[in-house]
Amino acid sequence: QVQLVESGGGLVQPGGSLRLSCAASGSSFTLAAVGWYRQAPGKQREFVASITSAYRTNYADSVKGRFTISRDNALNTVWLQMSSLKPEDTAVYYCNAEINLDSRMWPYWGQGTQVTVSS
Repeated sequence: QVQLVESGGGLVQPGGSLRLSCAASGSSFTLAAVGWYRQAPGKQREFVASITSAYRTNYADSVKGRFTISRDNALNTVWLQMSSLKPEDTAVYYCNAEINLDSRMWPYWGQGTQVTVSS
């Protein structure tokens, strides 16, 4: 079994920064592409950023230039560095990973971490 755990959320003032982590644990798996998504109250879950195992990145227009996604394949961990945060960035942030397990690709979701941007 594989577990995906997010951490790093919290309350921050507008203009501040936070770094979210998404760590995969288990045995005999390979972490492939990983994405961050967010869901604000009353809204649909939306794409934020993604990174492939080859370190290719993609960002939503709303976070380009403010957020940076990175990974360490040896640690099976992906980070989302968020800067110049705005109140509209407030949401529950979820990590989604494609995991190669038993020669098949499986989608995993983390439990989510709350990010609140408010003065």
